[in-house]
Amino acid sequence: MSVNLKSLYEDLQRSFYAQPSDLKKSGALLSQLKIGLIEAGLLLPQGDVNFTDLAVARDILEIGAFWSIRSQDIPSFDRYFSQLLTFYTDYASVLPPSKREYPIRGLNLIRLLTQNRIADFHTTLESLPIPADEIADNPYISHPVNLERWLMEGSYSKVWNAREEAPAEEYKFFVDSLMGTIRNEIASCEEAAYESLPLKDAATLLFFTNQSDLLKFAQQRGWQVNLSAGSISFARKSEEKMEIPKQKLIAASLSYARELEQIV
Repeated sequence: MSVNLKSLYEDLQRSFYAQPSDLKKSGALLSQLKIGLIEAGLLLPQGDVNFTDLAVARDILEIGAFWSIRSQDIPSFDRYFSQLLTFYTDYASVLPPSKREYPIRGLNLIRLLTQNRIADFHTTLESLPIPADEIADNPYISHPVNLERWLMEGSYSKVWNAREEAPAEEYKFFVDSLMGTIRNEIASCEEAAYESLPLKDAATLLFFTNQSDLLKFAQQRGWQVNLSAGSISFARKSEEKMEIPKQKLIAASLSYARELEQIV
């Protein structure tokens, strides 16, 4: 690995692990490092390669995966995860285990849940290099497994509580995304079932902990909020009135009757 590549890698570690992370600088360094990895034949390694360099390349891509989540760039996370699979599968026997592998694999599982790709979720889960009876002991994998079960059960309160039980900070981003989908589903049910609700009840049903978030959500849904009465009225589409074309119906009926007379 070139001296320049090593220097960029060290800069990346300093910027990403700073408190707080310098995401802008980290993103710029990752772009430069990926070009360097391509030139060094380490992004998609083939043939004889230096295992120490491979471990560094894997570390760079793992930082890239976490950086993508913190930057809320899901397509970027997809690309980094696809590139990491080569290191996690083809070189698993020659590289030392990575402490970030299962956190990243778990993030990928939650990503599939947020995209409602349930079949892909189960296929990916079954292909993990971990025995089924050990999944419960791995917090990074058991977390998305539990989320999937609770979603299927409709236990939305458990999904909400899972945010505070996330094994890594990056997991919360995807749990928040799931909750956004759940809130919209609940809101659609409320609109169909009620004409109005007290603000407090609406906040409880939608898992909002403060009124400002509820009011913002209500505005997005086009609901009418009455703060003095402490209630929300749901916008209902007015039933379209259909005009019955009486004259045309009468004319059509008479014409049909004449045709019947002619047939007879």
